[in-house]
Amino acid sequence: MATEISPPEEGEAEGCIQCQMGSKLVLFVTGKCHWGCDYCPLSDNRRETPDMFANERRCSNFEEVIQEGRAMRATGTGITGGDPMLDFDKTVEAVRALKSAFGKEHHIHCYTSIPIKPEQAKELGDAGLDELRFHLLDLSLDRYKESVIASDSAGICVGIELPAEPDKEEKLMQLLEELNHSPVQFLNLNELEITIGNQQNMDVRGFNLAGGITAAAEGSAALALRLKKAAEGMDFHVKFCTSNYKDAGQLRNRFRRRGEATLRPYEILSDDDTILFGAIPCPLEDASDDVKEIAETLGLLDGWIRYDASNQRIEIPLSAAEDVAEHLNVPVQMIEVHPTHDRLEVGVVHLNELR
Repeated sequence: MATEISPPEEGEAEGCIQCQMGSKLVLFVTGKCHWGCDYCPLSDNRRETPDMFANERRCSNFEEVIQEGRAMRATGTGITGGDPMLDFDKTVEAVRALKSAFGKEHHIHCYTSIPIKPEQAKELGDAGLDELRFHLLDLSLDRYKESVIASDSAGICVGIELPAEPDKEEKLMQLLEELNHSPVQFLNLNELEITIGNQQNMDVRGFNLAGGITAAAEGSAALALRLKKAAEGMDFHVKFCTSNYKDAGQLRNRFRRRGEATLRPYEILSDDDTILFGAIPCPLEDASDDVKEIAETLGLLDGWIRYDASNQRIEIPLSAAEDVAEHLNVPVQMIEVHPTHDRLEVGVVHLNELR
């Protein structure tokens, strides 16, 4: 079962609320980033790439991005990278395209580590950006003040988003005081994760896994909770997002939402938010006759049986496959796929034993 969605806290950013619901499209506009943060979890296939991804779908244009947004019934979009400001024109174009396709109410937030110029903040605001989250490279607001003020003046909700690094407690506590009485409306603290992409760097800094099945760094959660407590009564909201919730909550909720929106009539959504259906392998030259015969034998209407040419199989309801498996002398399978654009196959179970 998916992780339960907690009610929003007072002052919580709208971008976070929609992410928790799984209703935000994740738009990766560019892999360009020249900061080289040692905790960056970005996978090698996306680092420095100019390619664009909408959720898990590689896109060559904004029409494909919009298609993915519609496929998951997106209520908003989070624009990320790399650093979106290193392809500023594409980022502005993305905001305009999304607002044009989905309406002004489609909530868009964006991340950057760059102290953008006031004229850039105005352009983003004019395009319709709702929320801008700054990642402070030196954990200080000083070099970002002009950008924060300009963004706020442009009608953009301004926040700060950072990992809770266990060895940076003193600087993060100082940052709380800097943020107080500034235009910053929220501080999001993410539990520091140890991944394949950053494990060597995390080892150098002496960080260990917190234990269990999480990718979280030991001490990160405790620090985030101390910071949240210390910020009580200040003029901005502090949110802590755990490593486990990002995976088991936000991602699962988004998968489920896309699955519910794109299920074919013969498919079902599993408790793990994957898609299940029955299948019978079939070469292309036999497909037309076999589909007709199976449809007539099982009484399947149009839409309840389909030939998948790329995988050379006939797809039918899982219940029908289970019913006929023991009576057929050809393979009958249960197929499990992710509800993503490429429908990544994650499991095949053979429902009969051939004699």
